[in-house]
Amino acid sequence: MSEVTISIFLIVILLLWLASGLWIGLALTMVGYIGMLIFTSRPIGDSMVMTIWGSMSSWTLTALPMFIWMGEILFRTKLSDEIFKGVAPWVEKIPGKLLHVNIIACTIFAAVSGSSAATTATIGKITIPELTKRGYPPGKIIGSLAGAGTLGFLIPPSIIMIVYGVSANVSIAKLFIAGILPGLILAGVLSGYILVWSLINKKSLPSETESTSLIFKIKSSRNLILPVILIILVLGSIYTGVATATEASAIGVVGSLAIALYQRTLTWKTFVDSLLSATRLYSMIALILAGSSFLSLSMGFIGLPRHIASIISSAELTPALLIFILTIFYVILGMFIDGISMVVLTISVLLPALEQSGIDLLWFGIFLVIVVEMAQITPPVGFNLFVIQGLTGKDMGYIAKQALPAFVLMWVLILLLYIYPNIVLYLPSKM
Repeated sequence: MSEVTISIFLIVILLLWLASGLWIGLALTMVGYIGMLIFTSRPIGDSMVMTIWGSMSSWTLTALPMFIWMGEILFRTKLSDEIFKGVAPWVEKIPGKLLHVNIIACTIFAAVSGSSAATTATIGKITIPELTKRGYPPGKIIGSLAGAGTLGFLIPPSIIMIVYGVSANVSIAKLFIAGILPGLILAGVLSGYILVWSLINKKSLPSETESTSLIFKIKSSRNLILPVILIILVLGSIYTGVATATEASAIGVVGSLAIALYQRTLTWKTFVDSLLSATRLYSMIALILAGSSFLSLSMGFIGLPRHIASIISSAELTPALLIFILTIFYVILGMFIDGISMVVLTISVLLPALEQSGIDLLWFGIFLVIVVEMAQITPPVGFNLFVIQGLTGKDMGYIAKQALPAFVLMWVLILLLYIYPNIVLYLPSKM
């Protein structure tokens, strides 16, 4: 049986398992088991146990549950409210006014979170009612939040970056640092879009006459002290080499607990709730990673990654064309599965082809995060769209339409990063 036939067979089996409602991690494991059982003579039991244990016992992977827990703790604090109060006075005279708060607040919270959905939910629960009350157009409130909420994956610490780093054997610390400039550029591009739209549609915005003094703005900035300190502790410790990404995650948890204690939101209930929520989320991710590692081993024994690499090599695709095709592929894939599953399902198959095409794996990691962000605002399985629907009660089609400009701007960012790869690679090269 040819490798193409085997690939189609395994893909069909996987889709059938997923359609049945089976958990993704178990579906991946079952496909790997079937592949080894039918197409190889390797011992399955020992291979499964050793592979899953090896993937789960990685010290680097410890950063993942810790950063998830940090985000869960901060989700239950007053941090989003304080960020709003600290940012709002500074943008009142900029075209677009408080719509920029969505973008700036998401950027700040993303740097202490790691999750796109958590960033969207935490900031949205404050900004959506506040901006609606002040008369801002609902479409732009939703659109700016949907786009900016995705920064939870691109601005470190990032859950997706950790998953990719472990899967592709790329330094997580370098991935974190590499995401800073693209993240800030995306935030700037989103704000620039709001600014241009506001200049064209001045009558659509409320004519607020409120004006605050410079002294008041400086005093309001005190609300940003806690998140800024936490950002410096986590990212600063990584960039200066004081701590690894795993050690920085522990610093982040201690810092978030300290913030919760200072704000008097740290109770036994919130502590237990955050811990249980983080445990549930990590267990889901760990099961997917375990299934993916076994499936990758199975495909390696069958020889599928090498075959795919040889097909791409024989097709003589330029790196630009390969990136374009992969962008389309991931956008379509993101319509049906979540971002973490996208990464673990594809990266082991694509790695040989990427290396053969001369694409830097660190750069590709940031590219992959951006296309996962695009998937976050792509129906029908766009997690950010679901979060916003829960916050607003609006129709999914309406929310997706409002998020479309952000989707287009992410395409522009990918093009920019391809033309100027040093946007990604400059800061890591200084570590």
